[in-house]
Amino acid sequence: MFELELTPGELSLPDLKRVLAQAVRITLSPACLPGIEAAAQTVADVMAQGRTVYGINTGFGLLANTRIEADELETLQRSIVLSHAAGIGELLPEPIVRLLMVLKINSLARGYSGVRLQVIESLITLLEKEVYPCIPAKGSVGASGDLAPLAHMSAPLLGEGEVSHAGERLSAAQGLEIAGLRPLVLAPKEGLALLNGTQVSTALAVEGLLRAENALAAATVIGALTVEAARGSRTPFDGRIHAARGHRAQIDMATAYRHLLDHSQIEESHRDCRKVQDPYSLRCQPQVMGACLQQLRAAAEVILVEANAVSDNPLVFVAEGDIISGGNFHAEPIAMAADNIALAIAEIGALSERRMALLIDSQLSGLPAFLVDNGGVNSGFMIAQVTGAALASENKSLAHPASVDSLPTSANQEDHVSMATFAARRLGEMNDNTSGILAIEWLAACQGLDFLAPLCSSARLEQARSALREQVPFYDKDRYFAPDIEKAMGLVNDGALLPLLHKGCRLSN
Repeated sequence: MFELELTPGELSLPDLKRVLAQAVRITLSPACLPGIEAAAQTVADVMAQGRTVYGINTGFGLLANTRIEADELETLQRSIVLSHAAGIGELLPEPIVRLLMVLKINSLARGYSGVRLQVIESLITLLEKEVYPCIPAKGSVGASGDLAPLAHMSAPLLGEGEVSHAGERLSAAQGLEIAGLRPLVLAPKEGLALLNGTQVSTALAVEGLLRAENALAAATVIGALTVEAARGSRTPFDGRIHAARGHRAQIDMATAYRHLLDHSQIEESHRDCRKVQDPYSLRCQPQVMGACLQQLRAAAEVILVEANAVSDNPLVFVAEGDIISGGNFHAEPIAMAADNIALAIAEIGALSERRMALLIDSQLSGLPAFLVDNGGVNSGFMIAQVTGAALASENKSLAHPASVDSLPTSANQEDHVSMATFAARRLGEMNDNTSGILAIEWLAACQGLDFLAPLCSSARLEQARSALREQVPFYDKDRYFAPDIEKAMGLVNDGALLPLLHKGCRLSN
């Protein structure tokens, strides 16, 4: 568990990465406390004045014009949480739940939501005690916020629903007892403030982004290994080529390849060969991977803004005493960012699969067919490439933009929705697929390099080869292949190759 002093609105990408990785104990910056209290008091003042304000003393959605009497307001806030907890499917993983809770705390503590400090502190306590609400993954269209999943997040505060703790699934009542809390009675606006917001979509997008960055790093290193194994040319990585085009991300990726390839015995061994050009999957890596990096950079900017945003409704503006209804809960920015990440993930995998196909083709690579001796008796990497092709094809379907879809909800009051939650959630499956493709290429590239022994690659690429060979030996004859892929995937997913990526290509340092 790590300590995080939260200044609302100032979370960084490294902060978010750390929350995904381990439990967190949050301390609110004292500077934010007066703003929280003032916003809650503004809501109380509106009630005292008898004003009718959406979300405070009215119904919700299509029922927004229905005024709720004072003696029913407590029931109103409880009812919205319970009725909206309508998600289905597998539960979101604990790291995602932990992150979305941090994002919700960050948003509420900005002082525009009108909730009491007690509500925020209850969420902080659940986090500290590692009591995580059980949240079904499906049921949000990403407009009016992530209503269903955030209702499942909020229900345990009321003593309803289920939680997980230390690997066990418990009732909310048991979870509150572990955390030393009593069920909350929500004040006006608090139920709506908890349910409105894009925190679930954003948490899923953060994870998808960080895993995509890891895939980009692995693909860059593994792609450089393939250049060496296929005795490809270094000329396409010349900085002058990329400066002439001018795309910053492409220039940075070309630098990363030069950083990895450097000089090697393998390079010297074919310096005077007759080959004029390599296939695109080798020589156009800076262009394709640069385009992917550009998408990830743009998405990271959007996602970080949203991670620090106030996205519930209505919002409380203390200075003017105004409570204004708008639409910050509409998650279109996250939906589009996630769609762009999906394109990058798909292309990273697609290019990797093509490089791997090149390696097993003896006419293109100059290596033994299917990267194995005694071909015919041994099939080598033949079906591993088929697996890579299957995964790349799946990603093409999954990359279809979710944000272009919309189905009206709430009796057409919510007549355009973002589908951001699915847009971000599907990134997990896409990253899994691309990790598998990269693992197969990594195995193939190292196999190819081993056939070039005793020649060595560059120092950095030899580190990458050694990291794999510590787990997976040379494929001398056919053996049960799946464990090799599983071990290589584990290394990819653990970020074993990320430190080898040039710092200029990382989203945060």
